[in-house]
Order: sequence, then C-alpha cells, then structure tokens
Amino acid sequence: MKDIKLASETIHQNLKNLPDWDVIDEIKINKTFKFENFLEAIDFVNKIAKIAEKNQHHPDIHIYYNQVNIELWSHSVKGLTEKDFILANQIEDILKA
Repeated sequence: MKDIKLASETIHQNLKNLPDWDVIDEIKINKTFKFENFLEAIDFVNKIAKIAEKNQHHPDIHIYYNQVNIELWSHSVKGLTEKDFILANQIEDILKA
C-alpha cells in the first residue's frame, strides 16, 4: 500500500482526537509526555518501540530525564500519512492501559 500525504484539513481533523499533540509545518506531529522519573520514561519508550516495530513505522524519540518527546512523520512522503495518526493513537493507548 502506497503512503499518501494527508491534506491540511485531514491533519487537523485527526488531531482533534489526540490531546496535546501539535502539528509542525503541516509535516510532523509531536507531543511531550512527562513521567515521575527516568525509569517510567524509559518503560514508556520501550512500549512505544514494540508498537512501532510491529507497525514498521518508527517515531523520532527524544528523552530528557522524565520527559519523552515523540515526533511522527512519514519520510516517504515528507509529511503526514494515516500511519502517523494510527501510531499516535496507539501511543496514547499505552497510557490508558
């Protein structure tokens, strides 16, 4: 299946279901998650890694002690695709479990 770059309207519609995620230049979405300590942050990253590998869609992850910044975009289209929003929702689901 070929990745299709999403239009601005679709991007913003999808963001309505993702609290505190920001869009950057209509190309990327990101969110910073805060935890009690470093170990909780790393546990979260490890859970993301398993989901990302299963989906074969990998986010940029930045760890700052107890904060984890996730940045999603599809390199193949130099923008956002449905895959990015699927993964963002799955990341949000980690916190609900």
